[in-house]
Amino acid sequence: MHTDLVAALDIGGTKIAGALVDGGGRILVRAQRPTPAQEDGETVMRAVEAVLGELAASPLWHGASAVGIGSAGPVDASAGTVSPVNVPGWRDFPLVARVREAAGGLPVELIGDGVAITAAEHWQGAARGHDNALCMVVSTGVGGGLVLGGRVHPGPTGNAGHIGHISVDLDGDPCPCGSRGCVERIASGPNIARRALANGWRPGRDGDVSAAAVAAAARAGDPVAVDSFERAARALAAGIAATATLVEIDIAVIGGGVGNAGEVLFAPLRKALTEYATLSFVQRLAVTPARTGTDAGLVGAAAAALAGRTDTATAGV
Repeated sequence: MHTDLVAALDIGGTKIAGALVDGGGRILVRAQRPTPAQEDGETVMRAVEAVLGELAASPLWHGASAVGIGSAGPVDASAGTVSPVNVPGWRDFPLVARVREAAGGLPVELIGDGVAITAAEHWQGAARGHDNALCMVVSTGVGGGLVLGGRVHPGPTGNAGHIGHISVDLDGDPCPCGSRGCVERIASGPNIARRALANGWRPGRDGDVSAAAVAAAARAGDPVAVDSFERAARALAAGIAATATLVEIDIAVIGGGVGNAGEVLFAPLRKALTEYATLSFVQRLAVTPARTGTDAGLVGAAAAALAGRTDTATAGV
Protein backbone atom coordinates (compact mmCIF):
# COMPACT_ATOMS: atom_id res chain seq x y z
CA MET A 1 0.00 0.00 0.00
CA HIS A 2 1.43 3.37 -1.05
CA THR A 3 0.96 6.02 1.59
CA ASP A 4 0.47 9.66 0.62
CA LEU A 5 -0.72 8.79 -2.88
CA VAL A 6 -2.11 11.70 -4.92
CA ALA A 7 -3.25 12.30 -8.48
CA ALA A 8 -1.53 15.01 -10.52
CA LEU A 9 -2.52 16.84 -13.71
CA ASP A 10 -0.16 18.93 -15.86
CA ILE A 11 -2.23 20.96 -18.33
CA GLY A 12 -0.59 22.83 -21.19
CA GLY A 13 -1.41 24.02 -24.68
CA THR A 14 0.07 20.89 -26.26
CA LYS A 15 -0.70 18.03 -23.90
CA ILE A 16 -2.66 17.08 -20.80
CA ALA A 17 -0.59 14.71 -18.67
CA GLY A 18 -1.79 12.86 -15.58
CA ALA A 19 -0.16 10.62 -13.01
CA LEU A 20 -0.55 8.88 -9.70
CA VAL A 21 2.38 10.00 -7.55
CA ASP A 22 3.51 8.69 -4.16
CA GLY A 23 4.79 10.65 -1.16
CA GLY A 24 8.38 10.29 -2.36
CA GLY A 25 7.62 11.95 -5.69
CA ARG A 26 7.68 8.71 -7.69
CA ILE A 27 5.31 8.44 -10.66
CA LEU A 28 3.49 5.09 -10.47
CA VAL A 29 0.88 5.40 -13.22
CA ARG A 30 0.74 7.74 -16.24
CA ALA A 31 -1.90 8.89 -18.70
CA GLN A 32 -1.77 11.51 -21.47
CA ARG A 33 -3.91 13.10 -24.17
CA PRO A 34 -3.18 15.84 -26.70
CA THR A 35 -4.78 19.17 -25.75
CA PRO A 36 -7.53 20.03 -28.27
CA ALA A 37 -6.42 23.64 -27.76
CA GLN A 38 -8.42 25.21 -30.59
CA GLU A 39 -11.69 23.44 -29.71
CA ASP A 40 -14.42 24.69 -27.37
CA GLY A 41 -14.01 24.47 -23.60
CA GLU A 42 -16.11 21.32 -23.12
CA THR A 43 -14.00 19.43 -25.67
CA VAL A 44 -10.85 20.37 -23.75
CA MET A 45 -12.52 19.27 -20.50
CA ARG A 46 -13.39 15.90 -22.06
CA ALA A 47 -9.67 15.34 -22.68
CA VAL A 48 -8.99 16.10 -18.99
CA GLU A 49 -11.75 13.67 -17.99
CA ALA A 50 -10.25 11.00 -20.28
CA VAL A 51 -6.88 11.35 -18.52
CA LEU A 52 -8.54 11.14 -15.09
CA GLY A 53 -10.60 8.15 -16.28
CA GLU A 54 -7.46 6.31 -17.28
CA LEU A 55 -5.89 6.99 -13.87
CA ALA A 56 -9.10 5.94 -12.11
CA ALA A 57 -8.96 2.59 -13.94
CA SER A 58 -5.75 1.76 -12.05
CA PRO A 59 -6.14 -0.40 -8.94
CA LEU A 60 -4.00 2.19 -7.12
CA TRP A 61 -6.59 4.97 -7.69
CA HIS A 62 -8.61 4.15 -4.54
CA GLY A 63 -5.53 5.11 -2.47
CA ALA A 64 -5.40 8.64 -3.91
CA SER A 65 -6.39 11.27 -1.35
CA ALA A 66 -6.25 14.49 -3.41
CA VAL A 67 -5.70 15.89 -6.89
CA GLY A 68 -3.08 18.54 -7.74
CA ILE A 69 -3.33 20.57 -10.95
CA GLY A 70 -0.55 22.59 -12.54
CA SER A 71 -2.09 24.57 -15.40
CA ALA A 72 -0.90 26.99 -18.02
CA GLY A 73 -2.07 30.41 -16.97
CA PRO A 74 -3.28 32.74 -15.97
CA VAL A 75 -4.94 30.71 -13.23
CA ASP A 76 -7.02 31.95 -10.31
CA ALA A 77 -6.59 29.50 -7.46
CA SER A 78 -8.83 31.59 -5.19
CA ALA A 79 -11.73 31.21 -7.67
CA GLY A 80 -10.73 27.75 -8.93
CA THR A 81 -10.66 28.99 -12.53
CA VAL A 82 -8.18 28.94 -15.43
CA SER A 83 -7.80 31.10 -18.55
CA PRO A 84 -4.77 29.66 -20.38
CA VAL A 85 -3.52 32.01 -23.10
CA ASN A 86 -3.07 29.12 -25.55
CA VAL A 87 -6.46 27.51 -24.86
CA PRO A 88 -8.99 30.16 -25.99
CA GLY A 89 -11.98 27.94 -25.16
CA TRP A 90 -11.13 28.22 -21.47
CA ARG A 91 -11.77 31.68 -20.06
CA ASP A 92 -12.54 31.72 -16.32
CA PHE A 93 -13.21 28.01 -16.77
CA PRO A 94 -14.23 26.39 -13.44
CA LEU A 95 -11.56 23.70 -13.63
CA VAL A 96 -11.33 22.93 -9.91
CA ALA A 97 -15.06 22.20 -9.59
CA ARG A 98 -15.07 20.11 -12.77
CA VAL A 99 -12.01 18.07 -11.75
CA ARG A 100 -13.44 17.55 -8.25
CA GLU A 101 -16.61 16.20 -9.86
CA ALA A 102 -14.68 13.97 -12.29
CA ALA A 103 -12.46 12.67 -9.46
CA GLY A 104 -15.36 11.57 -7.26
CA GLY A 105 -15.21 14.52 -4.85
CA LEU A 106 -11.51 14.38 -3.94
CA PRO A 107 -9.99 17.68 -2.71
CA VAL A 108 -8.32 19.62 -5.52
CA GLU A 109 -5.35 22.05 -5.39
CA LEU A 110 -4.72 24.37 -8.36
CA ILE A 111 -1.45 26.21 -9.12
CA GLY A 112 0.06 27.83 -12.21
CA ASP A 113 2.55 25.80 -14.22
CA GLY A 114 5.48 28.03 -13.18
CA VAL A 115 4.63 27.47 -9.51
CA ALA A 116 4.29 23.72 -10.18
CA ILE A 117 7.79 23.51 -11.60
CA THR A 118 9.05 25.53 -8.63
CA ALA A 119 7.41 23.07 -6.23
CA ALA A 120 9.05 20.18 -8.10
CA GLU A 121 12.52 21.76 -8.07
CA HIS A 122 12.24 22.63 -4.36
CA TRP A 123 11.04 19.12 -3.45
CA GLN A 124 13.21 17.00 -5.76
CA GLY A 125 15.52 19.21 -7.82
CA ALA A 126 18.09 21.97 -7.96
CA ALA A 127 16.37 24.19 -5.35
CA ARG A 128 16.25 21.41 -2.74
CA GLY A 129 17.66 22.65 0.56
CA HIS A 130 17.29 26.32 -0.45
CA ASP A 131 14.82 28.39 1.59
CA ASN A 132 14.68 31.30 -0.89
CA ALA A 133 14.70 30.54 -4.59
CA LEU A 134 13.35 31.59 -7.96
CA CYS A 135 12.58 28.81 -10.44
CA MET A 136 11.96 29.66 -14.09
CA VAL A 137 10.68 27.89 -17.16
CA VAL A 138 12.08 29.35 -20.38
CA SER A 139 10.45 27.75 -23.41
CA THR A 140 7.54 28.89 -25.63
CA GLY A 141 6.81 31.36 -22.85
CA VAL A 142 8.67 32.39 -19.70
CA GLY A 143 7.08 31.48 -16.37
CA GLY A 144 8.32 31.13 -12.84
CA GLY A 145 7.64 30.73 -9.17
CA LEU A 146 9.14 31.57 -5.80
CA VAL A 147 10.24 29.72 -2.68
CA LEU A 148 10.33 32.12 0.28
CA GLY A 149 11.13 31.18 3.86
CA GLY A 150 11.32 27.50 2.95
CA ARG A 151 7.86 27.29 1.37
CA VAL A 152 6.57 27.61 -2.17
CA HIS A 153 4.90 31.04 -2.38
CA PRO A 154 2.08 30.84 -4.96
CA GLY A 155 0.40 34.09 -3.92
CA PRO A 156 -3.39 34.55 -3.55
CA THR A 157 -4.26 33.49 -7.10
CA GLY A 158 -1.37 31.08 -7.74
CA ASN A 159 0.64 33.32 -10.08
CA ALA A 160 3.36 34.81 -7.82
CA GLY A 161 6.81 34.75 -9.39
CA HIS A 162 5.58 35.26 -12.96
CA ILE A 163 8.92 36.71 -14.04
CA GLY A 164 8.15 36.49 -17.76
CA HIS A 165 6.08 39.64 -17.50
CA ILE A 166 8.49 41.86 -15.62
CA SER A 167 9.44 44.69 -17.98
CA VAL A 168 13.20 44.90 -18.54
CA ASP A 169 13.16 47.30 -21.50
CA LEU A 170 11.15 50.49 -20.92
CA ASP A 171 10.92 51.33 -24.61
CA GLY A 172 10.89 47.72 -25.81
CA ASP A 173 8.57 45.82 -28.12
CA PRO A 174 4.90 45.60 -27.18
CA CYS A 175 4.21 42.24 -25.51
CA PRO A 176 0.98 40.30 -26.19
CA CYS A 177 0.21 40.70 -22.45
CA GLY A 178 -0.29 44.44 -23.05
CA SER A 179 2.95 45.68 -21.49
CA ARG A 180 6.29 46.55 -23.12
CA GLY A 181 9.76 45.03 -23.09
CA CYS A 182 8.82 41.97 -21.00
CA VAL A 183 11.39 39.26 -20.24
CA GLU A 184 9.25 36.82 -22.26
CA ARG A 185 9.23 39.11 -25.30
CA ILE A 186 13.05 38.89 -25.42
CA ALA A 187 14.00 35.55 -23.85
CA SER A 188 11.37 32.98 -24.89
CA GLY A 189 12.34 30.42 -27.54
CA PRO A 190 10.21 31.87 -30.36
CA ASN A 191 11.47 35.39 -29.60
CA ILE A 192 15.13 34.27 -29.59
CA ALA A 193 14.53 32.72 -33.03
CA ARG A 194 12.54 35.75 -34.25
CA ARG A 195 15.37 38.12 -33.31
CA ALA A 196 18.03 35.91 -34.94
CA LEU A 197 16.03 35.71 -38.20
CA ALA A 198 15.37 39.46 -38.21
CA ASN A 199 19.12 40.11 -37.87
CA GLY A 200 20.12 37.85 -40.77
CA TRP A 201 20.54 34.35 -39.30
CA ARG A 202 19.50 31.65 -41.77
CA PRO A 203 18.56 28.07 -40.87
CA GLY A 204 20.37 25.06 -42.34
CA ARG A 205 19.03 22.82 -45.10
CA ASP A 206 16.46 21.28 -42.76
CA GLY A 207 14.77 24.68 -42.44
CA ASP A 208 14.62 24.40 -38.62
CA VAL A 209 13.94 27.87 -37.20
CA SER A 210 13.52 26.84 -33.55
CA ALA A 211 15.50 28.27 -30.63
CA ALA A 212 17.29 24.88 -30.44
CA ALA A 213 18.55 25.45 -34.02
CA VAL A 214 19.70 28.96 -33.06
CA ALA A 215 21.47 27.46 -30.01
CA ALA A 216 23.26 24.93 -32.27
CA ALA A 217 24.33 27.78 -34.57
CA ALA A 218 25.55 29.80 -31.56
CA ARG A 219 27.61 26.82 -30.36
CA ALA A 220 29.17 26.68 -33.86
CA GLY A 221 30.10 30.35 -33.50
CA ASP A 222 27.48 32.08 -35.68
CA PRO A 223 27.70 35.72 -34.46
CA VAL A 224 24.01 36.56 -35.05
CA ALA A 225 22.90 33.44 -33.13
CA VAL A 226 25.35 34.23 -30.31
CA ASP A 227 23.99 37.78 -30.14
CA SER A 228 20.37 36.59 -29.93
CA PHE A 229 21.21 34.32 -26.96
CA GLU A 230 23.25 37.07 -25.29
CA ARG A 231 20.27 39.44 -25.58
CA ALA A 232 17.99 36.77 -24.04
CA ALA A 233 20.56 36.20 -21.27
CA ARG A 234 20.63 39.93 -20.46
CA ALA A 235 16.83 40.04 -20.21
CA LEU A 236 16.83 37.01 -17.91
CA ALA A 237 19.65 38.49 -15.81
CA ALA A 238 17.77 41.77 -15.39
CA GLY A 239 14.60 39.95 -14.30
CA ILE A 240 16.46 37.61 -11.95
CA ALA A 241 18.42 40.49 -10.40
CA ALA A 242 15.22 42.51 -9.89
CA THR A 243 13.61 39.52 -8.15
CA ALA A 244 16.66 38.90 -5.97
CA THR A 245 16.77 42.57 -4.99
CA LEU A 246 13.09 42.51 -3.97
CA VAL A 247 12.91 39.24 -2.03
CA GLU A 248 16.51 38.08 -1.38
CA ILE A 249 16.69 34.75 -3.20
CA ASP A 250 20.04 32.95 -3.20
CA ILE A 251 19.49 30.64 -6.20
CA ALA A 252 17.78 30.91 -9.57
CA VAL A 253 16.92 27.63 -11.29
CA ILE A 254 16.22 27.64 -15.03
CA GLY A 255 14.41 24.86 -16.90
CA GLY A 256 12.41 24.53 -20.10
CA GLY A 257 13.60 24.06 -23.67
CA VAL A 258 15.71 27.23 -23.76
CA GLY A 259 17.11 26.39 -20.32
CA ASN A 260 18.46 23.19 -21.91
CA ALA A 261 20.68 25.21 -24.30
CA GLY A 262 23.55 24.89 -21.82
CA GLU A 263 26.51 27.28 -21.76
CA VAL A 264 25.28 29.18 -24.84
CA LEU A 265 22.73 30.63 -22.41
CA PHE A 266 24.35 30.19 -18.98
CA ALA A 267 27.77 31.74 -19.78
CA PRO A 268 26.36 35.11 -20.94
CA LEU A 269 23.69 34.92 -18.21
CA ARG A 270 26.27 34.62 -15.41
CA LYS A 271 28.28 37.45 -16.95
CA ALA A 272 25.20 39.71 -17.26
CA LEU A 273 24.22 38.96 -13.66
CA THR A 274 27.47 40.54 -12.47
CA GLU A 275 26.29 43.77 -14.15
CA TYR A 276 22.72 43.73 -12.80
CA ALA A 277 22.97 41.99 -9.41
CA THR A 278 25.34 44.51 -7.85
CA LEU A 279 24.18 45.06 -4.28
CA SER A 280 26.03 43.15 -1.57
CA PHE A 281 23.09 40.90 -0.68
CA VAL A 282 22.54 39.65 -4.25
CA GLN A 283 26.13 39.21 -5.39
CA ARG A 284 26.35 35.56 -4.31
CA LEU A 285 23.29 34.55 -6.31
CA ALA A 286 23.78 31.15 -7.96
CA VAL A 287 22.20 30.28 -11.32
CA THR A 288 21.77 26.63 -12.20
CA PRO A 289 19.87 24.41 -14.66
CA ALA A 290 16.70 22.65 -13.46
CA ARG A 291 16.93 18.94 -12.63
CA THR A 292 13.37 17.57 -12.65
CA GLY A 293 13.00 17.46 -16.46
CA THR A 294 9.80 16.82 -18.36
CA ASP A 295 7.97 15.41 -15.32
CA ALA A 296 8.41 18.63 -13.32
CA GLY A 297 4.80 19.77 -13.87
CA LEU A 298 3.37 16.48 -12.60
CA VAL A 299 5.75 16.25 -9.63
CA GLY A 300 4.99 19.87 -8.68
CA ALA A 301 1.23 19.36 -8.96
CA ALA A 302 1.60 16.32 -6.68
CA ALA A 303 3.62 18.42 -4.21
CA ALA A 304 0.78 20.98 -4.14
CA ALA A 305 -1.79 18.25 -3.49
CA LEU A 306 0.30 16.79 -0.64
CA ALA A 307 0.93 20.25 0.87
CA GLY A 308 -2.74 21.22 0.57
CA ARG A 309 -3.80 18.06 2.34
CA THR A 310 -1.30 18.67 5.14
CA ASP A 311 -2.49 22.29 5.52
CA THR A 312 -6.12 21.15 5.70
CA ALA A 313 -5.26 18.56 8.34
CA THR A 314 -3.34 21.14 10.35
CA ALA A 315 -6.14 23.71 10.03
CA GLY A 316 -8.56 21.18 11.46
CA VAL A 317 -6.51 20.68 14.64
